[in-house]
Amino acid sequence: MNVPTQDITPSVTTGPLPASRKIYVNGQLHPEIAVPMREISTHPTAGEAPLAVYDSSGAYTDPGLTTDIRQGLPPLRRSWIMGRGDVEEYEGRHVKPEDNGFVTGERLVPEFPVKSRPLRGKPGAAPTQLAYARAGLITPEMEFVAIRENQLRELTPCHRDGNDWGANIPDYVTPEFVRQEIAAGRAIIPANINHPELEPMIIGRNFLVKINANMGTSAVTSSMEEEVDKLVWAIRWGADTVMDLSTGRNIHNTRDWIIRNSPVPIGTVPIYQALEKVNGIAEDLTWEVFRDTLIEQAEQGVDYFTIHAGVRLHMVPMTVDRVTGIVSRGGSIMAKWCLHHHRESFLYEHFEDICDICRQYDVSFSLGDGLRPGSIADANDAAQFAELETLGELTQIAWAKDCQVMIEGPGHVAMHKIKQNMDKQLECCH
Repeated sequence: MNVPTQDITPSVTTGPLPASRKIYVNGQLHPEIAVPMREISTHPTAGEAPLAVYDSSGAYTDPGLTTDIRQGLPPLRRSWIMGRGDVEEYEGRHVKPEDNGFVTGERLVPEFPVKSRPLRGKPGAAPTQLAYARAGLITPEMEFVAIRENQLRELTPCHRDGNDWGANIPDYVTPEFVRQEIAAGRAIIPANINHPELEPMIIGRNFLVKINANMGTSAVTSSMEEEVDKLVWAIRWGADTVMDLSTGRNIHNTRDWIIRNSPVPIGTVPIYQALEKVNGIAEDLTWEVFRDTLIEQAEQGVDYFTIHAGVRLHMVPMTVDRVTGIVSRGGSIMAKWCLHHHRESFLYEHFEDICDICRQYDVSFSLGDGLRPGSIADANDAAQFAELETLGELTQIAWAKDCQVMIEGPGHVAMHKIKQNMDKQLECCH
């Protein structure tokens, strides 16, 4: 029978980090928001005030909060999302056997116990942070990240020197500055409307550098406690986002547990799960399978998708003389599909349809560098730069649909070629 086991031990790593305590800073435009920070104590002999730093560890390092992975984290953003009046609940798709790799019985990971109907944008609405920013609206998410980026630095005068290479980082980040950067397409807040547990963060050229941690389910464990604890340890040590790159069985149920217990954005590469649904045969992938996978993951609350839509048929032969060929897994999957069918990929042909799906849920794009160089010998070649030009075209299409976009890059590049690479990236990809 297709019945999951119920052996769940709801215990993960908790407790404050050494010499630290969790503090919260309230908003002014939106007083209900409380932005977490980590306050580090200095040695008494130093005579210095405690230092407030960025904290992405969520409720797990707050001794005043109780966490239960069976319940998930509190829906911090739920009232913000519903209060804007542009989303609706609906029935959503039903979980299919292929979503979990056709696994059954004791091998099936238990479903997350707490169920809720997914949200999507109302007809004609664009519930995205980009659409709000363009309309002049400063959302709670925008004020949240402004406070978070400042780390209370308004209390300490600062001086910066050196070459900013075209960046425009202010001494003090205001909510209005955040809105302007998002509206201009220079920054994104990955925040699916179906991930209300999220503590908003921002990724952009004029903001703090962010760290992503990749994780995937283990083939030898059946405990969701262990899988959630991987997430907890990643954010405990400072990961700003986490990508779930799981393959094989139990992908859907495991992702539910991770998202419901994650205070940071969760990203995926949807083509990986789509490939599992066609038994790992890249040539058998179809737009219909991929579209269903996008909707499945968007309803769960995935915050950003890595999509390798920039790999086009005419670019694949450009990689023949490379030392290391195509090293991106997503890129190689799509290159194989293009060569077999001798046509443009369904990701490229249906990119506007993909945007329509992402717009409904405010799923951000991470446009994948499927032709990135795997060695410095291949850096800045015709294939890499041709893909960048296509990614720039796709960015414009996504922006026209009010979708948030960031672009991956650049792979292995020798130091003396970095400037040329970045100049090309900025030229092509805005």
